[in-house]
Amino acid sequence: MAAKLFVGNLSFTVLENELKDLFSQAGTVVAVNVVQDRMTGKGRGFAFVEMSSEQEAHKAIELFNAKEFQGRSLKVNVARPREERGGGSGRDGGGH
Repeated sequence: MAAKLFVGNLSFTVLENELKDLFSQAGTVVAVNVVQDRMTGKGRGFAFVEMSSEQEAHKAIELFNAKEFQGRSLKVNVARPREERGGGSGRDGGGH
């Protein structure tokens, strides 16, 4: 079963293929998503890397957490499930 990792403290210029190359040292990389600012299109300093198994994900954490990459010390851990955000409509649905 695939396991998703959070990768933080990235350079704002990091590319998805660079992360894929790095994390492939720990196993099969299923997907990489560098999170970008919607307005500027530049990286926001973090990404999600999906490994093909939990074992490979744990190996990636051991290999890369606190490792320097492009001049920055990476923070790598298991990604938490996305929290539900409240709706922004401002309506309470009470029919007023």
